Amino acid sequence: MFMERQDRYYQTYLNILKEELVAAMGCTEPIAIAYGAAKAREVLGAVPHKVVLEVSSNIIKNVKSVVVPNTDGLKGIEAATAAGIIAGRSDKILEVIAEVCQAEKQQIKTYLSETDIEVKLADSQIIFDIMITMFHQDSYVKLRIADYHTHIVHIEKNGEIIFGTGDLDTGISSLTDRKLLSVSKIIEFADSVRIEDVKELLDKQIEYNSAIARAGMEGNYGANVGRVLLKTYGNDVKIRAKAMAAAGSDARMSGCELPVIINSGSGNQGMTASLPVIEYAAELQSGEEKLYRALVVSNLITLHLKTGIGRLSAFCGVICAGCGSGAGIAYLHGGGYDEIAHTIVNAAAIVSGIVCDGAKPSCAGKIAAAVDAGILGYLMYKEGQQFRGGDGIVAKGIENTIANIGYLGKVGMKETDKEIINIMLNQCSS
Repeated sequence: MFMERQDRYYQTYLNILKEELVAAMGCTEPIAIAYGAAKAREVLGAVPHKVVLEVSSNIIKNVKSVVVPNTDGLKGIEAATAAGIIAGRSDKILEVIAEVCQAEKQQIKTYLSETDIEVKLADSQIIFDIMITMFHQDSYVKLRIADYHTHIVHIEKNGEIIFGTGDLDTGISSLTDRKLLSVSKIIEFADSVRIEDVKELLDKQIEYNSAIARAGMEGNYGANVGRVLLKTYGNDVKIRAKAMAAAGSDARMSGCELPVIINSGSGNQGMTASLPVIEYAAELQSGEEKLYRALVVSNLITLHLKTGIGRLSAFCGVICAGCGSGAGIAYLHGGGYDEIAHTIVNAAAIVSGIVCDGAKPSCAGKIAAAVDAGILGYLMYKEGQQFRGGDGIVAKGIENTIANIGYLGKVGMKETDKEIINIMLNQCSS
């Protein structure tokens, strides 16, 4: 079956790709803080003398250990806030601090050392929640981002609500409904999509993510997982696929000043969903069109798995992207629904227990494991091997397994998430 452009699935899937495959420089949680800080400063009309941030625990988890790009190595919520205030351009959205001159880098450090920037744990049930209040003389601005990285839900200045309703209970209704995603329809869309409808998006993903992976291979970032893989495991395509994705994360987690095309709000997930597929396409000499269609599969499968879990969770998001890249690799080899569905199930059964303990250099190692599981998941099915319904969280039917993964990540791992954050906060205070 082939979808036509007027088909509701076709337009929905295209809109989802356009919403999700966007450029970001730096780990997206600190960049979301910088974006909110830049916007609030613009509304305030001055550089604030005091800033109070109230953030959800998952924001703390994902900002604590990564370098904020264009700050000469600064880390943390305060650094992201200062960078946004001093050098941020909110119209650049998730590339808000992509253009920072050397003088501004010094100004960021000076501002950070001289300004009262207070960080509090938000009294909020929203997993992704950033509230920024800025003060300058007798004026203040309050801005809130909730649910996802660019979703400003409230702006208030001196008691006047200038954006939003004041009702801060939020939802993600402004995004295209993901309920229409399914593995069978994703494959049908990938087979049918007109290349001109996705070419610009995917060209940027190929260009940006390949560039930061090369930077990770050539530079000295984090634990250099990508380089270790190539040096010690060899140069087989299976190793290169893991190494390139890991190298991109090596660079990104340690402050590399190159943008990436993200997936599900995450650069690590965007790189994991794309770089292994790009590497396999080159090895197989698949051609440009087949690569585009395989990237459509990988990106949308990643999004499908991640939708039930939510933006932030104790469930490591690159696991979903590893399943996605495995599906894309299966598609490059000529696989259809059966091959792709079993690849996803096999991969998910192997690595679904990996936890997210924040953004940091070790994400590169988790990416390597996730991509390895995606590749193994495909090779298992090719050899007539598979995990079956009733094996742990694996259920009969791919959509039922994906639903189980969503429930595990969103509901089952809530307490795990709390304990991870408690451990991290206690480390900070000790």
